[in-house]
Amino acid sequence: MTATTPAAAPGYRARRTLPLRVEARRQLRRRRTLVIGAILTLLPFVLVAAFAIGGDPSTRNTGRISLMTTATASGANFAATALFVSAGFLLVVPVALFCGDTVASEASWASLRYLLAAPVPRARLLLSKLTVGLVFSAAAMLLLPLVALAVGTAAYGWGPLQLPTGGALAPGDAVLRLALVTGYVFVSQLVTAALAFWLSTVTDAPLGAVGGAVGLTIVGNVLDQVTALGDWRAVLPAHWQYSWADALQPQLEWSGMLQGASVSVSYALVLVALAFRGFARKDVVS
Repeated sequence: MTATTPAAAPGYRARRTLPLRVEARRQLRRRRTLVIGAILTLLPFVLVAAFAIGGDPSTRNTGRISLMTTATASGANFAATALFVSAGFLLVVPVALFCGDTVASEASWASLRYLLAAPVPRARLLLSKLTVGLVFSAAAMLLLPLVALAVGTAAYGWGPLQLPTGGALAPGDAVLRLALVTGYVFVSQLVTAALAFWLSTVTDAPLGAVGGAVGLTIVGNVLDQVTALGDWRAVLPAHWQYSWADALQPQLEWSGMLQGASVSVSYALVLVALAFRGFARKDVVS
């Protein structure tokens, strides 16, 4: 099915086709959404059990202080640790899944052409699906630290955030810093979301789009470890994925997070533009 302009009809409004609430309801009822929510909810409980079995990490003489060694100092420290252990890979998966499965799954079910024949304008369809995918991704980012903060507070008490660099933040300030960290983690994942979304518009295989986005993200992480690349690593989004650690200092540092956000958003805008441009010309037959 080639791109065509829908004929005008009484009462037809392009902006009213495929409402966001309808798309959100469809995505919310899918099994993979429930599985992701369950995994992110259970992770803090798994960490608490691991610390209970392995012992308090703060009692180990490792010679250095890190988020892991202060994980049981307070609920805020536990939430920061949960973000630290999951930001590099675990949180990549729901972002790639929510944004990469959205269009390709319709093609794999042979329902994409019927949506376009409704008629739903192609740009409207992509915008609705991308918006819902990003909203669900943001919800996944929020779910983990919120549950971790609640579970950590129940297990280790409500108190200051002990900083790896020394010093502590009052509980109120700690919550604000954790909110900033969560926001930055989401922004840093926009490039993965856009990559998965673009792949979803060029393939009819949802696993191909999701796996491709996760795989290329892993490749970026590997390349960032190649020190021979020197300053070229600064153009890799993976190079800035842990810049949120600058928020866990007595004096908040913005430079690293601003650079990381600019790199991620730049890549994301290019990839989303490619998705809209390519899909507008795509011959949809499934």
